[in-house]
Amino acid sequence: MRQALNWHLLLESPVEGVKLPQQFRREMQVLTVQQVRIFLKAVLTTQYGPALAVAVATGMRPSEYIGLKWQDIDWARGAVSVVRSLRRINGRWFFADTKRSRSRRLVKLQNWVVDILRRLHTGTLCGQRTRNPCPEAMDLVFKTVSGQPINADGLAKHFKAILENAGLPRIRLYDLRHTAATLALAAGVSPKVVSEQLGHASAAFTLDTYAHVLPHMQDEAAAKVEAMLVGQESPLAA
Repeated sequence: MRQALNWHLLLESPVEGVKLPQQFRREMQVLTVQQVRIFLKAVLTTQYGPALAVAVATGMRPSEYIGLKWQDIDWARGAVSVVRSLRRINGRWFFADTKRSRSRRLVKLQNWVVDILRRLHTGTLCGQRTRNPCPEAMDLVFKTVSGQPINADGLAKHFKAILENAGLPRIRLYDLRHTAATLALAAGVSPKVVSEQLGHASAAFTLDTYAHVLPHMQDEAAAKVEAMLVGQESPLAA
């Protein structure tokens, strides 16, 4: 449009003065620490337990953790490289590089998650069949019982059923990402570290997205600095 004006193909811009509709951010819902414990107790007994445990512990996007391959896991460091996504579009599976450079990242895994993945890997090696598996599922960490890649839409349905059976709030599958971020920030993890773990464009975006956690963080920060400066005694004491 601007180029058409420069070339004098238009006398004035037809969109001049047009106001773009305001975009409303959908309110996120997250699980509390106690609810996450209940969720893990319920989900780890299901076939999707390992995938959903990784989701709530790392904050990865669904398309990222269902696209993980065994080669992405650094067992020595207890970390996983996020380098691709996997989606099912019009009945076909498509692998793609993560959507931006910051999305390509190394995510440190909690020890209990590493243990779950080790057991899953051992079971995968012991259960390998001689027949050719689904080509798209080759080396995937998470698969269906039939050896197919996990469809995020199907996983979301199972996720909702797990929440309902456990008596937990009905949240979206993607809200596990928000849950992971909120718990990390509430625990005092640096916003920059959380931003890197989530693959956000900047720490500023992370702070803006999870601003609801900031008052709690500021209270803790003030208390910690006060304890460091004055300990148990007030400097105003006689």
